[in-house]
Amino acid sequence: MQEYETLKRLVTEAEPDVQKAAGGNKAAGTRVRKMMQDIKAAAQEVRKKVLEGRDEPETGSAVPAAEQSPADA
Repeated sequence: MQEYETLKRLVTEAEPDVQKAAGGNKAAGTRVRKMMQDIKAAAQEVRKKVLEGRDEPETGSAVPAAEQSPADA
């Protein structure tokens, strides 16, 4: 899923500035806050894709034939 890969990339890119911000670098803190907004938007896109996948009708039987009762066959 491309959206998930984007989210992972954004988190990885934020790491150096997070460490700098934890050390007291105010400019890095500003960059981290901006990146967190981008990460939030990317996470929302992942949520939307997951919901789309859940709402799509599945092809084939939802219950494997081995699990169907004789009345269902």
